[in-house]
Amino acid sequence: AEDAARRRGIAIDPEQVFVTVGGKSVILYAMLALVEPGDEVLVPDPGYPIYASLACFLGARAVPLPTTGAPEWRLDIGELEQPISGRTRLLVLNSPANPTGVVLGEEELEAIAALARRHDLVVLADEIYSRITYDGATPLSIAALPGMAERTIVLDGFSKTYAMTGWRLGYAIVPPELAPVFGGLIINSVSCAPTFIQWAATAALRGPQEPVTAMVAEFAA
Repeated sequence: AEDAARRRGIAIDPEQVFVTVGGKSVILYAMLALVEPGDEVLVPDPGYPIYASLACFLGARAVPLPTTGAPEWRLDIGELEQPISGRTRLLVLNSPANPTGVVLGEEELEAIAALARRHDLVVLADEIYSRITYDGATPLSIAALPGMAERTIVLDGFSKTYAMTGWRLGYAIVPPELAPVFGGLIINSVSCAPTFIQWAATAALRGPQEPVTAMVAEFAA
């Protein structure tokens, strides 16, 4: 909560933070909490395949978000409202994006936030690449925009920033009303992520950050 609040500029109560076994678990729990069979989930396309896979696994329909296409693959804000229907429950954002590298700007996020408020949608903001950016890009969390903290689930983790892929540790920041649901899903599925890995993640957050900077510089090169 301390780290995420500092980096995203939003108030986060520790009771809103749920440590999970990998980031995929956050996607699963969000969809289990919010999506019924026959509902629709808006997903980035191209995007991380698990968004659509999990929606379909739960009997929902994955609806691709319109983009401008190659070479930039930015969201087509002018067309974004078109696929929203009465069955749309969840909008998945991934910024910085896998695999396109797109970092959504403030105007784009404000337009998406306005749609979410107008259609009463919850946003799943996958921000696991938030510290791996290039050319001075500074990601903004949609949760920091007015009226969005209460309708945004933030996904983050340790695989990318700290090269801890095999350790399988992620976390969710959820609106207070979803906290009991996330807690129930975790308790009844994995009980908890292994505690020694949680201690390792604490050391990563509070330790020297120069290795992260060096890794990103090497990626950029």
